[in-house]
Amino acid sequence: MHREKYSYEMAHDFTFELLTFILLTFKFYSIMNAFRNQVSLIGNLGRIPEVKTFEGGRKMARLTLVTNEIYKNSNGEIVKNATWHSLIAWGRSAEKAEKYLTKGKEVMVKGKLINRNYTDKDGNKKYVTEVEIDDFYMLGRNAEVVG
Repeated sequence: MHREKYSYEMAHDFTFELLTFILLTFKFYSIMNAFRNQVSLIGNLGRIPEVKTFEGGRKMARLTLVTNEIYKNSNGEIVKNATWHSLIAWGRSAEKAEKYLTKGKEVMVKGKLINRNYTDKDGNKKYVTEVEIDDFYMLGRNAEVVG
């Protein structure tokens, strides 16, 4: 009798530990997936959005964003580094970009990296990496809240 109770408790503890492990593993992978291929940038727009409207009314906007990094190098000199990023927005994000964004505007963009390739007019294969915008927020002076 004592042995059966002990075995039941052991099986119960093992089952509880296994379920806990499974739930923690699931939660860990859910969190990892939330951060997989996620990009956030803060910078200034390099030009007004180039917007195209496709059949059916769907819009696509192309933008450029410059991010600036300022730091001191090993010699103590101040270094300013500007990095340009190509952005693309679809649908509602493209509509908002067309309506609210202008050259020089400070924005925070959230999205993901996409890679594509094409063949240019000379037959050379070109590779492009862009940030596909999910959403953006205007920053700086006179920032507007857009929904």
